[in-house]
Amino acid sequence: MDNKFKRILQYILWTGVAALLLWFSFRGVNWKDFGEALRSCHWGYVVLSMVFGAVALWFRALRWRMQLLPIDPSTSRLTCFDAYNICMVVNLVVPRAGEVARSALVTKNSGRDGEGRRLATLDKVIGTVLADRLWDAVSLVLVMVLVLSVMWDRFGAYFKETFFPGLADKAGLWWVVLLVVLAGCAFLFLCWKLRDRGRIWGKVWGWIRGLGDGISSCLHMKNGWLFIVYTVIIWCMYWLMSATILWSLQGIDTTGLSPEFAGAVDKLGAMGMSDALFLMFAGALSSIVPVPGGFGAFHTVVAGALSSLYGVPFGVGIVFATLSHESQVLTDIICGGCSYVHDTFFRRP
Repeated sequence: MDNKFKRILQYILWTGVAALLLWFSFRGVNWKDFGEALRSCHWGYVVLSMVFGAVALWFRALRWRMQLLPIDPSTSRLTCFDAYNICMVVNLVVPRAGEVARSALVTKNSGRDGEGRRLATLDKVIGTVLADRLWDAVSLVLVMVLVLSVMWDRFGAYFKETFFPGLADKAGLWWVVLLVVLAGCAFLFLCWKLRDRGRIWGKVWGWIRGLGDGISSCLHMKNGWLFIVYTVIIWCMYWLMSATILWSLQGIDTTGLSPEFAGAVDKLGAMGMSDALFLMFAGALSSIVPVPGGFGAFHTVVAGALSSLYGVPFGVGIVFATLSHESQVLTDIICGGCSYVHDTFFRRP
């Protein structure tokens, strides 16, 4: 089957999944209450969440630039920012296609060597993109460990029921984690031992080494500590984005809502920073599902988490999920549009 045809089929499939998840998320919503809750929320906090989202994009671009500088020292901050913003808009339509788009933009604007060749070739830039995404995955795991270690009493039950149903206690979960780690170490050792005994094993070991190089790349950068600082700032921005959406629902006028909906909105508005951290983590997990723009997946996961852990009705959780997701989508579109205009009409050749 032609690769292009395969990609089209995959896109149709995941678009269908997104549509199904959106239908599942919104099928039981009381639209009168939903609209009234959105009208009554404090939109200033929603705008502030969008500002934090734009700041996160800027620091993501700065972090990625650190990986590009060894390839092309002339890579500018604005080039990386434009590329990242355009990437996010493309990903709203075709998942993962934005990674190719941002790589192509950086390559197009790369400096040249003495023979006129681009310093940052497409394959090298794509390698930095893979390393960047790998660090996102590592960061997500570290955030999960942080959330569970600090707030196990509050969120441990939800995590076990969602990912490891049937475990009786926290100790049982750590045994599972230990077994997974041991199995992973055994697999790595096996790949290393057999790396010269077959083409497949050699390729697998080469891929594993590439992943390791990507993870450790920040340690070999100039001012590599700054890479870690940028990563922490990025996740703090995500945390604040989640918190500001909660604040937007605190103290709103609920007189126009049904009693059940009003009580649930009050419960949602009373949540604090630790709850915002958990909801940020739940939203980040939804990115595992490669649907266009996270539509449907984000709403289902976040509203489901609110329902399972806090007893907030699914229809009310959708209000928080909608404000969170659609405000960030709007941020991506605004930043991406501005970057496209800048790169197309105002960048010097």
